[in-house]
Amino acid sequence: MGVYKTALLSIGSNLGNRQLLLQKAIFEIGKVAGEVRQVSATYETPSWGFEGEDFFNACLELQTLLTPEELLVKLLSIETAFGRERKNSDAYESRTLDIDIIYYEKEVINTETLTIPHPKMQERKFILKPLADISPQFYHPIFNKDTRNLLQECKDKSTITKQVPRLFKNRHTFFASLQYVAIEGNIGAGKTTLATKIAEDFNAKLILERFAENPFLPNFYIDQSRYAFPLEMSFLADRYQQFTEDTNQLDLFKSFMVSDYDIYKSLIFAKVTLQQ
Repeated sequence: MGVYKTALLSIGSNLGNRQLLLQKAIFEIGKVAGEVRQVSATYETPSWGFEGEDFFNACLELQTLLTPEELLVKLLSIETAFGRERKNSDAYESRTLDIDIIYYEKEVINTETLTIPHPKMQERKFILKPLADISPQFYHPIFNKDTRNLLQECKDKSTITKQVPRLFKNRHTFFASLQYVAIEGNIGAGKTTLATKIAEDFNAKLILERFAENPFLPNFYIDQSRYAFPLEMSFLADRYQQFTEDTNQLDLFKSFMVSDYDIYKSLIFAKVTLQQ
């Protein structure tokens, strides 16, 4: 049985849906590299060393059984899977995902492929600010200064803006932050299967659509223009009644609710069957 080590990582993106990319990257890091214990807020900062779109940056604490070299290999593979193309040039450029190892315990490493602590972290507010969120008193093993002191002394004057949407350390904390999730899609797409799996995996109350014989349906197939409105009103009333009953019956032992239908379905069908 190995011994878990603490690694502090910096992640950033300035292409595409930056917040979503960072969140997916955190989930993937937790899947292949260890357990993500803490995640900072997201901060928007200007691109560093080149002209490009602003970055979203964050830091996270990882408990890992991997050696520093093994961890680096895993992180580089995640970058590649997210569309990052590393070039031989040292020039900075835009990227879908950038992951750096800032600290690995108190170790000092300097090889051709890996330098720990990160050699330029003390110069970069976009690293120090989110790092101070999760590890303000961690001492740099070379400078013998904690994160707060390094941040105070940092000469980087870049504007850094904290973002409102939060990042989650794993899928369980993400789903636990929700109250109600509805899965919608075409008939046979797998709504019920997906909703059932989410309920099983993340301790949710499962709400499945009840189907009942509708008295207007046979007549609707005969004369659509005449029976479309009473048919849709009947479906709407049934769905509303079920939705109200199921969502009002709270289960204190469940984290949230997940359903394989949504009341919005009535509006979708109405747009098809009813006149404007």
